[in-house]
Amino acid sequence: MFDVYSKVVSQADARGDFLSMDQIDALQQTVADGNKRLDSVNRITSNASKIVSDAARALFAEQPQLIAPGGNAYTNRRMAACLRDMEIILRYITYAVFTGDSSVLNDRCLNGLRETYVALGVPGASVAAGVEKMKASAIAIVNDPANITQGDCSSLVSEIGSYFDLAAAAVA
Repeated sequence: MFDVYSKVVSQADARGDFLSMDQIDALQQTVADGNKRLDSVNRITSNASKIVSDAARALFAEQPQLIAPGGNAYTNRRMAACLRDMEIILRYITYAVFTGDSSVLNDRCLNGLRETYVALGVPGASVAAGVEKMKASAIAIVNDPANITQGDCSSLVSEIGSYFDLAAAAVA
C-alpha cells in the first residue's frame, strides 16, 4: 500500500527519472488540500455509526424482504454481520480517502468480497445499494460547510464518491 507520495516516488524511481514539475505540482496541491482531506476523514469517522445505521435503515425500508423471516439480515446475528460489513467497508473507504489511493480498499477489503458473498448467498445488489446509501450520507456530511477548512472541495468529494462507487461495483 502506497500513499500518494510514495506512489509517485516509486513510479519515478522505477523509470530512473527525477520527479517532473507536473508531479511536484500535483503533490503540492495534495499538501494544500491536506486539511480538507483530514476534515473529511474526521467527519466520516466521527459519524460512522450514524452513516451505517441510517444506510441500513433506508436499505431495509426499501428491501423489507432482507429482514423478513428467511431474509439475509433476519435474526440479530445476521443483522449484526450486515452492519459489521457495512462498517468495515466504510472504514476502508476512509483509509483510501486519507491516503488518496484506493489500493488499501482494494487489497484489504474488496479483494474476494464478491466471491465470499456469493458463497454465503448474500445478495450483492443489496450490499451495493447499502454502500450507495452510505455514500449519499457521507458526502452530505463532508459537504456541510460548518467547521471545515474553507475552499473548493468538489474534486475531493468526487474522489470520495469514487471510492464508494468502487466498493459498490466490487460487491454487485
